Amino acid sequence: MLRINDGAPNFTAQTTQGEINFHEWIGNGWAILFSHPKDFTPVCTTELGYMAGLEPEFAKRNCKIIGLSVDPVGSHSRWKADIEETQGHKVNFPLIGDPELKVAKLYGMLPAEGGDTCEGRTAADNAAVRTVFVVGPDKKIKLMLSYPMSTGRNFDEVLRVLDSMQLTAKHKVATPVNWKQGDDVIILPVVSDEEAKQKYPGGWKAPRPYLRIVPQPRQ
Repeated sequence: MLRINDGAPNFTAQTTQGEINFHEWIGNGWAILFSHPKDFTPVCTTELGYMAGLEPEFAKRNCKIIGLSVDPVGSHSRWKADIEETQGHKVNFPLIGDPELKVAKLYGMLPAEGGDTCEGRTAADNAAVRTVFVVGPDKKIKLMLSYPMSTGRNFDEVLRVLDSMQLTAKHKVATPVNWKQGDDVIILPVVSDEEAKQKYPGGWKAPRPYLRIVPQPRQ
């Protein structure tokens, strides 16, 4: 079972943009791998369309997007036309073909005994394949989300969490409940008061010694 901060398993697979090696494809940036139980399913059609619209925002944050479905690449290409027509956004990021279920099993999206082919499977058979992984530049898993079949995923939330994680990586701060860009942040406990004074000479609010609140640092 994968956990946050585990290494993201590497793989080579065919996509709608040719064969990729996952780690090489990520490069030195961030990546989102999100999966779907089957092509031509209604909720996932809306999700892929929304992510296609959000792709420029992720690109600003040096984050690539890649989708996965356990159907072949040829099926993905036909599905992409439906997505563009019904959702108004063209899918320009790659979609992984996983007809032998190898990537789905590698990432724990399907159980090992879940078979070895997409043939004859329904979306219900693939119910576990509705997850989101955010992978950092160090190729470690930074976020995992799993959703039920009937609930569309909130990719605005994934963007918000990415902003938070990138802020933490650069400035040693954490983000409080319901944080959004521009809100106050919290100095990490590992940062001593002496170090914090150097970084924040204007001081901070501290309703408790362990709760040091400062304005969001500039990115």
